[in-house]
Amino acid sequence: MSHTEAAAGAAPRDARAWAKTIATYSQPSNTRGAVEFAISLLPFALLWAATAVLLSNGYWIGLALTIPAAGFLVRLFMIQHDCGHGACFRSSHANDWVGRTVGVMTLTPYSVWKRTHALHHAGSGCLDHRGFGEIATLTVEEYNALSPWKRFKYRLYRHPLVLFGIGPAFLFILDHRLPSGMMRRGWQPWISTMGTNLALAALVAALIWLVGWKVFLLVQLPITLIAATAGVWLFFVQHQFEETTWERLPAWQRQHAALHGSSHYDLPQPLRWFTANIGVHHVHHLSARIPFYRLGRVLRDHPELRDINRMTLLDSLKTIPLALWDETQNRMISFREYRRAQAVA
Repeated sequence: MSHTEAAAGAAPRDARAWAKTIATYSQPSNTRGAVEFAISLLPFALLWAATAVLLSNGYWIGLALTIPAAGFLVRLFMIQHDCGHGACFRSSHANDWVGRTVGVMTLTPYSVWKRTHALHHAGSGCLDHRGFGEIATLTVEEYNALSPWKRFKYRLYRHPLVLFGIGPAFLFILDHRLPSGMMRRGWQPWISTMGTNLALAALVAALIWLVGWKVFLLVQLPITLIAATAGVWLFFVQHQFEETTWERLPAWQRQHAALHGSSHYDLPQPLRWFTANIGVHHVHHLSARIPFYRLGRVLRDHPELRDINRMTLLDSLKTIPLALWDETQNRMISFREYRRAQAVA
């Protein structure tokens, strides 16, 4: 669906009007937030323990439990995400402490991630404000200006095996151990990162003492890698689709970029539940204070929003080759399309 058609489906309101309309849903509940946290954390802990017990007794079938465990870890990350927006609980202290606690399990320093993610929201879809909390994206013109070596590095970075395989493992296991991108922004990013690392070291030591290092690695590594890959994939498809929007200042408008530069990843159940409605990303970007447990109600009450940049699970596979933003066509293109255009030019 084109932006024009999408806008027509939501007529006559523009993005700013929609932002005002849906802002009424920004009402977190301490009780609901606590319930959502509990029904995510407890099954995750039980699945982790059950996997460890089965493996300790030689039942390798227990590894199958790492898949649903990874699903619950993804959901915990989404709760951490909402805490960072102050949207899971009414209490700011509850948001921050739950966010910090979950950050140990997701290997993600909460305060650092909160700041970089806020920068992502503040400049999403703006070509003049790239670099924080997003998939690196070059324009065709920028790619043309690169040396052959830098072009190779960008193509390698955009390769699916790197983007959804090596990249997520590096990001969560290694890169998050330092306040990347925030190293010169005072002591707070360092406290957040080192505090998370210390808590993580204590948790890992306790688990290794309980189950042994071999069982610990057999349980934790698959869960971490599956969840990390799923998280990066979700973030990719939420912004890297063909008819997303990128603009330069002063043409860029935050609300328009939020609504039309983010997808509605219409996942089937139970994937929608495990991902905590993060697929309703266009609504989330338009009003980040709406709790994930109210996003479904927004779509039910305002069905006009359903078809804006709607993408199914099958549709999302078509986004994998997209790698460059073509400013002349206002759409994402693949390296193959780029080469064809260069051959004709």
